[in-house]
Amino acid sequence: MTSDSTQTGTEELGRRAVDDATLALLLEVAGTPKPGNVDRNRDLADLRFETFLGGAVGAREGLELAAERDGAARIGRAFERAVAGMAARAGTNAQFGCLLLLAPLVRASVEAGATGDDLSPERVERVTGATTVEDAVDFYRAFEHVGVAVEAPPPGAADLDVRRGSDAAPALRERGATLRDVMALSADPASAADPDESGEATADDRVPDRNAREWVEGFPRTFRAAGWIERDAGPLTDRAARAFLGLLAAEPDTLVATTHDPAVARDAGERAAELLGGPDGRVEALSGVGAIDDAAVHEADLDAAEAVAADFVDAGINPGTTADITCAALYVALRRGAEVAP
Repeated sequence: MTSDSTQTGTEELGRRAVDDATLALLLEVAGTPKPGNVDRNRDLADLRFETFLGGAVGAREGLELAAERDGAARIGRAFERAVAGMAARAGTNAQFGCLLLLAPLVRASVEAGATGDDLSPERVERVTGATTVEDAVDFYRAFEHVGVAVEAPPPGAADLDVRRGSDAAPALRERGATLRDVMALSADPASAADPDESGEATADDRVPDRNAREWVEGFPRTFRAAGWIERDAGPLTDRAARAFLGLLAAEPDTLVATTHDPAVARDAGERAAELLGGPDGRVEALSGVGAIDDAAVHEADLDAAEAVAADFVDAGINPGTTADITCAALYVALRRGAEVAP
């Protein structure tokens, strides 16, 4: 194979990966009902369906950077540019969390495709594990483009508050904190917990950042939900809605816990679990993605979910982190051959 044909093949791999990432963003927002989230039938007071369409288009330049192999563009830089493009086109934060998950997935799929391998958790871990301090600086810079609901930083890490944006760069460089290191800090509930009156950390009362946990754990929720989608039947938008319910039932949503409190997030997960099916008729809520099988997800009652969606919107309950992981799962399913129905 000549160098020209190799280059052409690599470019084609990248183009297809970006196409699938863009399609995943569009399919996620089109899936309905996803209780508490914008979908093709439901706007929120401050977010509209078309906002997400604009964000998906605007993010493409950054996703194209993520599709470059061999470190031609830092993964942090690709993410920051994707967020900037999303914000410019959507005018607000529509898909920050989705893009945080998609950027390493796109890079991993291009690198895997170039060697004839499949996209796998191990491939994604290579990408996240190779991030640098400058990737972390890029990540912080992305917070200057849009407002993002986040928890306060853990004790002793005020200088790493993401809301500082680029002002945190000196602290990141002094600490030698890579982007994966930053994610590990957010993913650990014990480090973020405040001590109770006895002086013991109350980690069990906190909901960890699920997106950060994907980064440090090898994307287990993403790949589990991708399997649900791949093995399901019907339109991908319906499969996405059912996978969303499965993910929400498995673990409390980070965004709901941040904007409300952990109890509300757990209640939302229990409501989602009541909508799932399967031979046993009921799924144990908040038991983790590994405890929820295909049948429970595939037999989810989307008609009953409409009423829950209305309740969540009325209460301002927006499981945005669950939507992020649903988007990432759609991307993996597309890469593995899932297709839009004719």
